[in-house]
This record gives sequence, structure tokens and C-alpha cells, in this order.
Amino acid sequence: MSDTQSTDVDRLSQVARKRDLRIAVVESLTSGGLAHEIGAGEGASTWFAGGIVAYMTDVKQHLLNLDPGVDPCSAECAEQLAVGGLDLFAADICVATTGVGGPDPEDGHPPGTVYLGWATQDRHGHEHLQLDGGPDEVLAATVDAGIHLLREHADRFGPLQEGADALSGHLV
Repeated sequence: MSDTQSTDVDRLSQVARKRDLRIAVVESLTSGGLAHEIGAGEGASTWFAGGIVAYMTDVKQHLLNLDPGVDPCSAECAEQLAVGGLDLFAADICVATTGVGGPDPEDGHPPGTVYLGWATQDRHGHEHLQLDGGPDEVLAATVDAGIHLLREHADRFGPLQEGADALSGHLV
């Protein structure tokens, strides 16, 4: 785990526990790497609902309600996967990964094309990344970005639980 990942996972763990959040992930591109890193967070069994790795489109459609015909490497797919994961895990926040790790282009998308979807109960969206490097670097950078995105959304999520201390000196 990189220093940035460790810091973000520590922060995510702290915020999720103090705010009683339930976190989930859906992974197509990252093969469980995102769940592996998040699951190492302190007290993960109390706030990390889990993750699902789904590569095949029919699995995404069946388990996560991906609409037929949606490009599996797209913002729309990433958002639908995050919303599907949010529902599947009854989570407060879900992040999904999809894209082309490389080294070759896939379905007209260059290597390093990555979409991160995110969802909460009242909003959803995506981030597009165009990453350089080989497959290992693309996957590592995607995991870093996914952890960071979860931490950002946890930081913005609702008021602190009654009696909880302010986190790192600021309230959201």
C-alpha cells in the first residue's frame, strides 16, 4: 500500500466509523485490488460492506442492473455500476471502476482509459482518467484514485454522529 493509499484508507476508516457509513465497491478493471486495499482499513468489518468483481457484461447486467447496450468502458457504465453496487450492498457510498488497463486498445478505447463511478443515496457521477504506463501502473493508479474518491465522498457525507469529535479539525 502506498503512503497516499494508507493515508486515504486511514481517513476513510476514521470518517466511516464516526459517521456510521456503509462503504461498497464494484470492480471491473481493478480485479479486487480496490476492495483488498480498503479491507485493510481499521475496523473494516464495521464499515466496509464489501465489493464485487464483475468482468462479463451479462454478470453486470444481472447483478448490478447495467442497461443492455451500454459501452462497458464509459462514464454511463461506471455510474450504473456504482448505483447497482449501492443498492446491492445497501451502502451509503459506492465507487465502481471500469476501463482499459492495456497494453492494447480495446473496443476503440486507448489503454489507460478509466472511468470511476460513484453513488450515494441522492447523487451519482463519474470521473474520467487517462492514465499512462503499463497495465500494472494503470491498475495501481486506478486503485489510488478509487480510494481517494471514496475518502472525498465520505468527508462530504452528512453530519457527524451525535457525540463524535471533529475529524482533523474541520467539519463538513
